[in-house]
Amino acid sequence: MIKEFPERRLEKLRIGLQKETIQLIKMHDEDHIHTIFHFSTNTICFVILSGYSILCSEEHFTLSCWVKKFLYNLSDTIKAFSILFVTDLCIGFHSPRGWELLIGYVYNDFGLAHNDNDIILSVLVSTFPVILDTFFKYWLFSYLNRVSPSLVVIYHSMTE
Repeated sequence: MIKEFPERRLEKLRIGLQKETIQLIKMHDEDHIHTIFHFSTNTICFVILSGYSILCSEEHFTLSCWVKKFLYNLSDTIKAFSILFVTDLCIGFHSPRGWELLIGYVYNDFGLAHNDNDIILSVLVSTFPVILDTFFKYWLFSYLNRVSPSLVVIYHSMTE
């Protein structure tokens, strides 16, 4: 009876380890399935939205005309203030926590796991707003110089 006791204990330990291993494998497989599911869902949504924007260009043209008419009726001072406000609010260098949240949301949406020490998140937060701000301002000033040179002067005076 004493000799059988250690064998039973070893058998229970083996069974417990086997169950724990199976549970860990299932959790690992579920994480991969969720990652694939999120990525494929986002890809399908992108394809649908791209197709809609290509096929329904008439609605986009109507909306574009309405937005242009609205913007052209604003005074140059209000346009410059709006541009300054939107660029500082959305692309400003003073909001790294907001960019961390946004990029973290995109990470989670694509099913990628990240932690607080993630180097990719840090690099994106430090470079993406700067690059986005540079491209946006270049596009904006090239467009504004063609449309309204006085708006560029007002914008420069407001930023100083």
